[in-house]
Amino acid sequence: MKKLLILTILLVFFSACISPNTTHGVKNTAGIVVKDDFNYTVVIKKYPSRIVSLAPSNTEILFALGLGDKIVGVTDYCNYPPEALNKTKVGGYSTINIERVIALKPDLVVAAYGNGKETIEVLKRANITVVALNPKNIEGIKRDILLLGKITNTEENATKLIKWMDNIINNVKKKVKGKRKVSVAHILWHDPIWVSGKNTFIDEVISIAGGYNVFNFQGWKVISVEDLIEKNPEVILVSSGSGMGGKKDIVYEWIVNDERLKCVRAVKNGKVYVVDADIISRPSYRIAIAVETVAKLLHPEAFK
Repeated sequence: MKKLLILTILLVFFSACISPNTTHGVKNTAGIVVKDDFNYTVVIKKYPSRIVSLAPSNTEILFALGLGDKIVGVTDYCNYPPEALNKTKVGGYSTINIERVIALKPDLVVAAYGNGKETIEVLKRANITVVALNPKNIEGIKRDILLLGKITNTEENATKLIKWMDNIINNVKKKVKGKRKVSVAHILWHDPIWVSGKNTFIDEVISIAGGYNVFNFQGWKVISVEDLIEKNPEVILVSSGSGMGGKKDIVYEWIVNDERLKCVRAVKNGKVYVVDADIISRPSYRIAIAVETVAKLLHPEAFK
């Protein structure tokens, strides 16, 4: 059970950093032709009226674009906005029930890296239009918002959503400009200890918020307790719940109660902070809120 939980957590994070983004969108006489983040060429013959979302981040974006009434299926983890809870469930993030998806007769499925390439290809072979997203960074998230806007006839809403993100992020940049960079570690699981490294959108959040990541390796990796003690970060950020939400903040409880970590500056000075896992772990427009949230933790004086 623990292995399955860890795998699910990591799939959510890995979904943001593996495949390169492509340039989206060109119209022709056959409809709209786009290339998605898996480098698939996708032909949109008509604007969709029945959409299935296979990732929480996709669901958040689709609702924000005003497409809630067109969404007919979501995953078990799709909990935002609250209206998503009332949609038909098609399985877990990495355990999609393909038969259930097909039964909903979607004219568009919005997939993600964590669904698995095989799942995406099976749906394509069933003659279902699939667009697969895998943004590597905040700019990638914005490109995917524009892509979804283009293929769903909500481009104006997509542009407004990106402007909203930019306003929040630019405001944070102004407030932390000139501030000393704070050393930060982001821990998403504790057994083993998984942390966010470079080339992740978590690292980008930390940087924009006026901090720097103490771990310089690429992507997400397992570290030892000794590694964490050696890096001695001023601030430790942990995802709420079990790494993907939930009531008990498991990682936080471990950090503040492990005697071996009492010497780490963040623990010693009471600067271990819980951040909403749904906001910081999903490549959605709400990543802008994560930037602001982290900035207020690192530089509270700048927001008074």
